[in-house]
Amino acid sequence: MATDSKELVLVTGGTGFLAAHCIIRCLAAGYRVRTTVRSLKRKDEVVNMLKAGKATNIDDVSYVEADLLKDDGWHEAVKDCMYPAPPKHDDELIVPARDGTLRVLRASRDAGVKRVVVTSSMAAVTGGNGSRDASNPFTEDDWTDVDKPGVGAYEKSKTLAERAAWDFIKNEGGKLELSTVNPCTVLGPVLSKDSSTSIEIIIRLMNGAIPGCPNLNFTIVDVRDVADLHYLAMTNPKASGERFVCVGPPRGYWIYEMSRILREKLGHKARRAPTRQLPDFLLRTISWFDSSVALVCPMLGLQHAASTKKAETLLGWAPRTVEESIVASAESLIEFGVVKA
Repeated sequence: MATDSKELVLVTGGTGFLAAHCIIRCLAAGYRVRTTVRSLKRKDEVVNMLKAGKATNIDDVSYVEADLLKDDGWHEAVKDCMYPAPPKHDDELIVPARDGTLRVLRASRDAGVKRVVVTSSMAAVTGGNGSRDASNPFTEDDWTDVDKPGVGAYEKSKTLAERAAWDFIKNEGGKLELSTVNPCTVLGPVLSKDSSTSIEIIIRLMNGAIPGCPNLNFTIVDVRDVADLHYLAMTNPKASGERFVCVGPPRGYWIYEMSRILREKLGHKARRAPTRQLPDFLLRTISWFDSSVALVCPMLGLQHAASTKKAETLLGWAPRTVEESIVASAESLIEFGVVKA
C-alpha cells in the first residue's frame, strides 16, 4: 500500500484520538500529512501521540492553525492537498457540525482537491430506528430520522452534517469527490491520556466506577481499522460517492460481555470490572436525579447489528476482533496511567 508520490493529505483536528491514527496510517503509506490544530501551541501534543503510535516520518507532518467554527486558516490548510479528511468531533452539535463540514468542503472544492473523506457516525444511521439483529442489520441505506421522538442532538448533528455534505457535492461540488465513513463505538490503543468519549466505557469498567453492567449494547470497531477504512476510502477509486458503515463484528456487544472479556484476558489487572448486571428499573430510577443516566435509558435493551459487507467486498477492508480492540484499549490506558492496574 506504500506510495512514493509524497502527495499531501490533510487530516483535520490532529489532537483527536481517531485523527492521530489516521495520520499514522497515511505516513505509513508514504504520504505527507498536514493537520489542523486550534492552536499551534498544541503541536507538541500531536507529535507525542505520533511517537506513542510509533509513526514513521514524523517530519513529513506540517501544522496549520484552523478551527471548524471559523473560516480563517482553511484555504491555507487545503492548499496543494489531494485528500482532506475531517475526523469525527463528538463535542460539536448541530450547527457547528454542519457548518464545519461545509466549510472544509468549500475550501477543498476551491483549491482543486480530488476527494474528501468525511467522518460521519453510526449515529447518522441508527438513531430512532430501534433494535436490529443479524437477520436485519443496519446498512448504508439506513438514515437516522431526525424528526423522531427521542433522537438526541448528537444524532441530529451527525445526520444533518452528513446530509449537508452529500447535498453540497450534488449541487455545488463541481469535480470534488466525496466518501463518508460511519464508525460506531471506537475502541483500541490510546496514544495519550486524553482519549475519546467511547473509551470512557473501558475506563469505567477497569476502574470499577460502576457497581454493575447496564443493559446496553454497542457495535464496536478498532480505531486502527477506522483509520484503515479512511485510507481505503481516500485512495480506492471505487469509494468515490460511497458511504461506508464502519463496525467490527456485525453484532453488538453488551456491557457485561465487555467486562467479562476484560476479566478473562487481563486477569488481576481487570479485577475491578463488574460481574453483575444492573436491572433496568434501577437505572431508570437513578435517571430521575442524574441527567447523564437519563440519556442512555432509551437505549436499554436495544440490540444493534450492522453489515460491513460493502466495505469488505468493495474495498477489501478486514477489521480486527472486538476482543483485540477491548484488550488494546485497556492495556494502553494502563500504560498511560489512566486506569489502575
